[in-house]
Amino acid sequence: MQNLKCILCVFFFCIAFSCKEKSQFQAQEEIILENTYASGFKVIQGSGYKVLEVSKGFPGEHDAFNYLVIEDSSVQLPNRAFNAVISLGPSSIVMTSTSHIPHLDLLGESKKLKAFPNLDLISSPAVRELIEKGEVKDLGSGAQANIELIIDLQPDWVMISTLGGDLKHIELLKQAGVPAVINGEYVEQDPLGRAEWIKFTGALLGRYEEAVEIFNTIEAAYLEAKKLAESVSQEDKPKVMAGVMYKDIWYVPGSDSWGAQLLLAAGGDYIFKDQRGSGSAQLNYEYVLDQAQEADFWLGASDFPSLQSMRDADQRYTAFKAFELGNVYSYTSKKGPTGGIEYFELGYMRPDLILKDLINILHPSLLKDYKSYFYTRLNEE
Repeated sequence: MQNLKCILCVFFFCIAFSCKEKSQFQAQEEIILENTYASGFKVIQGSGYKVLEVSKGFPGEHDAFNYLVIEDSSVQLPNRAFNAVISLGPSSIVMTSTSHIPHLDLLGESKKLKAFPNLDLISSPAVRELIEKGEVKDLGSGAQANIELIIDLQPDWVMISTLGGDLKHIELLKQAGVPAVINGEYVEQDPLGRAEWIKFTGALLGRYEEAVEIFNTIEAAYLEAKKLAESVSQEDKPKVMAGVMYKDIWYVPGSDSWGAQLLLAAGGDYIFKDQRGSGSAQLNYEYVLDQAQEADFWLGASDFPSLQSMRDADQRYTAFKAFELGNVYSYTSKKGPTGGIEYFELGYMRPDLILKDLINILHPSLLKDYKSYFYTRLNEE
């Protein structure tokens, strides 16, 4: 009887241990590859596949979008619904935002781009060469991609930016057998959070590890520059204003926004830091004049090419000290051969360059012999 009890104990112990092992195995089948800054997506590694979960594809609450990326077609795949299923080894892809283009360049996959809306907006030398060869189709100059042409091309996948209003096309693409994925990088407000979306593109291209390495390099450069600016005392931080008027409304970055985060990281005393929000705050001229008339620097003067052009547009701009001193800077003057503004293409991916530009303007002694990449000081003419 005693022996029987011992046998039963061993039997039940083995079952319990086996169940525990199985439970642990099941829990470890899918591993989240953690992001450091980006909160809008997750990369989940399975055995022979990845799952990409986009929880913040656009502002506001919405259900998560889930995409299955098949790395090995011989393995058992998860038995659940996905918004799109993608196989690795794509030969043709479509993108709809210039901010996606640097991902391809950095990952060495530019040749896979087969179509884009309004090719003139692209500044990338690698992609411009493909355009000149006729290897990239123009989807039109409007704000939205030509959906019929995309369907005719039958790309392996399309990357949608909801900022451009292409969200409504997803169901049409799905019905036509074209996988469409949402890139919500612009929803991120941490500068490194936006850059980290290269991991999302890397996972779609089978270059996730390379994407991690690229991001780590950019992160290190950004944090090194930020640390330099942290050495500046509060008394030595110059007052910084931003924005311009459109139809008598002055638009400035909210204090939680991507742009404001960069200004603060560069050691600037941002005049409008009390304007909460991640978008643009709308102010009247009188308020801006009262708050910013004595600001030392004016950063982000829209697309004005000179101080004279600002004066011609609105004489009220001349009332600010920064204008009088000529301390007005623009990030839109650096353009590609067909007029594309490089800041809007590369800026999301290279916050380290933007931060260094800003530090060089506000605290030039911290970055000796540095040559600005995006920002230029406006001349009189």
